[in-house]
Amino acid sequence: MTFEALWRVHDFRAVAARIAGKNARDVRRALGRGRGRLSLEDFAALLSPAAVPFLEEIAQASHQYTVARFGRTIQLYAPLYLSNACANICTYCGFSAHNRIERLVLDDQAILAESAVLAKMGMQHLLLLTGESPRVGPDDLVRALRLLRAHFASLSFEVQPFGIDEYLRFGKEGMNAVMVYQETYDPVAYARHHLRGPKANMVYRLETPDRLGLAGVKKIGLGALYGLSDWRAEAWFVGLHLRYLEENYWRSRTSISFPRLRPHQGDDAMALSAFGERDLVQAICAFRLFSQEVELSLSTRESARFRNHAFRLGITAMSAGSCTNPGGYAHGQASLEQFSIDDARSPAEVASFLRAQGYEPIWKDWDGTYDGQVVQRSEREAPAC
Repeated sequence: MTFEALWRVHDFRAVAARIAGKNARDVRRALGRGRGRLSLEDFAALLSPAAVPFLEEIAQASHQYTVARFGRTIQLYAPLYLSNACANICTYCGFSAHNRIERLVLDDQAILAESAVLAKMGMQHLLLLTGESPRVGPDDLVRALRLLRAHFASLSFEVQPFGIDEYLRFGKEGMNAVMVYQETYDPVAYARHHLRGPKANMVYRLETPDRLGLAGVKKIGLGALYGLSDWRAEAWFVGLHLRYLEENYWRSRTSISFPRLRPHQGDDAMALSAFGERDLVQAICAFRLFSQEVELSLSTRESARFRNHAFRLGITAMSAGSCTNPGGYAHGQASLEQFSIDDARSPAEVASFLRAQGYEPIWKDWDGTYDGQVVQRSEREAPAC
């Protein structure tokens, strides 16, 4: 059974109702399993309103499990936007094709200029991002990998979905991970927010992690964009997807991100489903109890104040010093942002804070030497602007 077939078995609104119907006894049963394997019903209980009075206990367990598995470490990474060209019309995104903004695709010189700034910040793990457009195809992404792989230890993708052959090709060129966020698992909300373009094909996107697993990608990232539909049901479906990947593509690592909607170009104050900071804490901790192997990431969408407190609860990776627009690091073109960040601290400031809390910042996620891609030290110097 593919995940798309498994997803069809579960009605989104029925799942939301089942989660809302959980009670304190269900929550205690889930907590009573300790570090044992939780069922999807246990996960539903931890996501439910009935779990809110237990949040302190859940958070303590989440912290303990995270330290036991990952130690007191936090991976740091930075996004590098290669393009904001996009063929999709999505209601929540600054890159949406209906927004009248300047469209930019970085050339080789601009990519190196951006990466030089990030290298000087100490970053060794870059997340390469684009809009979804034929202007940036597989050949363009391969060229970017070849430009950057000698200078950075880890290169991940958050780009448009591709086929198995393309993912195999990217892996051979130094790509270490792919993040492909479903945005929403609610088919009604998906159709309401994805109006035109390739992303309107919900099924093709649902099938992408299967293609990643079949291609042997080292790490597969999942997530929902919280605010588009009922957050508890969204998180449950992400958990369903996670458990499916863990059982079927266990050679690949997994990660979960928790993006909340942020202001962006063309923002028309659309109605959002409630998802506050307490809800975010509950989701993070529920995922950690559900899976002690999954990596959990918290981006600069969240405030410094929130991240300073929440990182202990189960987070293993954080972005830092982020710009969400092509050319933003070298030239500061703020009008091209995909969304506004909230935590504007530099990577050095974030790393200093983590050390003060007894945590070790880790600047990379993978290293090419593991794959036999040994690069001479002289070639690993920061690229020139």
